[in-house]
Amino acid sequence: MSWLIALMGISVAATFGLGIWLELKPRRLPSARWLQGSILANFLVFGLALAATMLLGVQEVMAAEPVAGSLAEISLGKGLALIGIGLPTALAAIGAGIALGPVGSAALAVIAEKPEMFGRTLIYMGLAEGVAIYGLVMSILLLGKI
Repeated sequence: MSWLIALMGISVAATFGLGIWLELKPRRLPSARWLQGSILANFLVFGLALAATMLLGVQEVMAAEPVAGSLAEISLGKGLALIGIGLPTALAAIGAGIALGPVGSAALAVIAEKPEMFGRTLIYMGLAEGVAIYGLVMSILLLGKI
């Protein structure tokens, strides 16, 4: 199992290394086909190692002896419920991030032209950020139901 995690680490390190090498020596660019192939191979190795780690990790967890205490009471249903509780926060945070990008850039453009509009732009940024807060509140409310 640890060799799969090491394979994932090597893949990520190779991708970062290629990016650093291209940043430092941009004049010695290899062919675009070689770059696409190497990055695609890194992502493929990473994805396959991640899938294998998850599949093998499930087998190790299922084969483990139950631990005395509150962790032994978590069933498959409760685990899926906890994942379902986390989804509103995750999706709301992604939605807020998607909303904050255009709103933030437009706010900066407006502030550059009219500095007196700063207060109004903060309101729009707060509305976009409120989406993430609503997702967090929903997760807290759902967590109280378990």
